Amino acid sequence: MKQPELFHIPHRRKNILTGEWVLVSPHRTNRPWQGEISSPTNEKRQSYEPDCYLCPGNKRANGTINPQYTSTYIFTNDFSALLEDIPSNKPNKNNLLSLKTERGICRVVNFTPRHDLTLAEMQESEIEEVITAWQHEYSSLGSHPRINHIQIFENKGSLMGNSNPHPHGQIWAQESIPMEPLKESKQFKSYYMKKKRSLLADYLKLELQIKERIVYENNSFAVLVPFWAVWPYETIVISKRRMPHILQLKETEKKDFANAISVVTIKYDNLFKTSFPYSSGLHQAPTDGKNHSEWHFHMHFYPPLLRSASIKKFMVGYEMLAEPQRDITPEYSAEVLRSLSIVHYKNNI
Repeated sequence: MKQPELFHIPHRRKNILTGEWVLVSPHRTNRPWQGEISSPTNEKRQSYEPDCYLCPGNKRANGTINPQYTSTYIFTNDFSALLEDIPSNKPNKNNLLSLKTERGICRVVNFTPRHDLTLAEMQESEIEEVITAWQHEYSSLGSHPRINHIQIFENKGSLMGNSNPHPHGQIWAQESIPMEPLKESKQFKSYYMKKKRSLLADYLKLELQIKERIVYENNSFAVLVPFWAVWPYETIVISKRRMPHILQLKETEKKDFANAISVVTIKYDNLFKTSFPYSSGLHQAPTDGKNHSEWHFHMHFYPPLLRSASIKKFMVGYEMLAEPQRDITPEYSAEVLRSLSIVHYKNNI
């Protein structure tokens, strides 16, 4: 049986970035749905909200007054998950009760002073300013002698645990390399040692030949639904030129990266005519002072919506106890996203 024929029956796919597997069950999309139906989030918001602790000039929970910022604004998180000034300790040698302190720095990145915008509704030039801010933080935090990994991410929407709708992301910088990038690092290194080439460069070359899962591409980046996608409309943004981290972006590549982020977030919103929730994040080389020639810069988007603006995918039961599972195939998701306009639906009203 040929591989495309396998796509219509239950099968497993390997995630080359983690070495893990996902179960795909395309026949399950025909089952009736009697589960939770969440309300779509299409509430209208003002450009400035006096009660928002992220808007310019407003007071935050700790009493700090935000400046009257006019573009991307970054500050140290008032309720950081990681703290810089804590005592260090040697890891507990008891293998059954391992423990070590973890020092780090957490930042909040306000994308724009406008309370009513998201990345999907911002100008590409404004997204470039966000990318520039990411570069500055990756450089400055990465120069810290105790910081070995920097995770830049965004949780968009209340479905993804976002407690404030003002458009913002976060940066967590820490001593250890966390589990997800660590798994990718091992896969990158293993492939590079064998082939002397980038794992993602070879994968992207194959995807660009097949075209089946490509959603969008420009001169410097490709947006695609990965072959091993877990979330229904999951995408990955991959740089066409291999680079280990965001600091190596040329100016033209920065513009193309902003364009790719704009397009994929607009397509998400257009899918169900709603402000599409997701968690997204950059994966790039550790800042541990080592040469990471094997690393290839990319960005993940993990959106939960499945059938409509009101129905989301749950990771429960089998997913929690066995392995990830999805119903619609990555090829179907890519076809749907590819067909959507790159003009935001609000601009057509």
